[in-house]
Amino acid sequence: MESEKPNLDAALSLTSAEDRLRMYRDWAASYDAGFAADLDYRLPAHIAGAFMAAGGTGPILDIGAGTGLLAAVLRAQGATADIDGIDLSPDMLAIARAKSLYRTLTLADVTQPLPKPPGGYQGIVSSGTFTHGHVGPEAFGPMLDAAATGALFALSINAGVYTALGFDHALDAHAAQIADLQLIDVPIYGPAALGKAAHAKDRALIALFRKA
Repeated sequence: MESEKPNLDAALSLTSAEDRLRMYRDWAASYDAGFAADLDYRLPAHIAGAFMAAGGTGPILDIGAGTGLLAAVLRAQGATADIDGIDLSPDMLAIARAKSLYRTLTLADVTQPLPKPPGGYQGIVSSGTFTHGHVGPEAFGPMLDAAATGALFALSINAGVYTALGFDHALDAHAAQIADLQLIDVPIYGPAALGKAAHAKDRALIALFRKA
C-alpha cells in the first residue's frame, strides 16, 4: 500500500501497524513543525500540567514518546526525574533521541510486557497514543504491571474512542489496581487548527489515577 500523505486526518484513519510505521517514518522529520506547531497541539502540555500538579515523580515512563514533545514540556515545567520513552516508530525515536530529554528510548509495543526499572515506574504518562487508529485499552495491563504501587498515571484518551473502543470498561476491569481516578476533559488543539483538519475540534479525557 502506498503511504498516505502525513497529516492528522490520515494518521487517525490508520488501520494497521504497518501503515502506522510507514506514516510516522514519513512524518518524523516534519512532525514538530508541520503538525504540533501548525495545529497548536496542546495535549502534551495538558498531560504534563496534570502530572506535575498532582505531584508526579520519577522515574517516569512516556508511552508513545514520539519525537519527545511530552518530555520537553515536562522538563519545561520543572520535572528533573529520569524519563524513559517507548514507541513503535524508530524514526520518531531518532528525533526524540537527538533532544537529549530521555534516560533511555526503547522500540516497544505497549500492548506487550514492558521493560521496567527495579521496583517499577513512579510515573507513567502518555499524550496522543490512545486515539483513533492507534492503541486500544489492551495496553492497561502492561502499563499497570510496569508501575510501582502508588505510581501516578496521566494518560490522554481521545474522547471519541473512550467508550467506542472500551476504555471505560477497561478501567472498570482494572478497578482493583486503580485509585483516585479522575477524567479531565481538555481540548487537543488550539484555535490555529480550525479549518486545517477535520479533527481540529477533538477533545480528550486525561485519565489521572494512581496504582493501588
